[in-house]
Amino acid sequence: MSARSTPRGSHTCDAALDKVEFVSQPSFVPVSQSAEVRPTYPTPTPEIGRAKKPGLLGAPNVRRGLNQGTPAPGEGYAYTLARRLGDEMTFENPHDRADVECAIALLAAERASVIGRGPTLEDAQLARARLGLNTELVTHDQAAEFAGLAHSYVAQRRFVDVMTTDGH
Repeated sequence: MSARSTPRGSHTCDAALDKVEFVSQPSFVPVSQSAEVRPTYPTPTPEIGRAKKPGLLGAPNVRRGLNQGTPAPGEGYAYTLARRLGDEMTFENPHDRADVECAIALLAAERASVIGRGPTLEDAQLARARLGLNTELVTHDQAAEFAGLAHSYVAQRRFVDVMTTDGH
């Protein structure tokens, strides 16, 4: 009796499958080289003294001082926040925009990095207020203090160091 000819509810097919033994292919049948089962080797466990990931910084080992900066997560996001604030301001000279946004971003990132977190919109707003840029119009005289800041890493480091030591 085949599985199709058994009446409904009969379990003869299930009983027959329980008795079937599955065997591998006989050794005399040709098998292609790509279909052969290859032996596997277990991977060794790493030593206990294995070096940690070299890119990770430990908080107590971070160097401090002038021109060292303070690393923090998401510092690039400070530039996004500064650009949003820059969109709210009107610049007397459009060329000053990049320098002013850079100054805001640097101070926002520096404020957030002191406590080891990423910058927030509040950090950027406080940086803007700290720089005296609360007015809607930014004159060329106001932006002159930040001239060239967006294009010089050395000037950026010096700017942040001066602003943090002066308590500006």
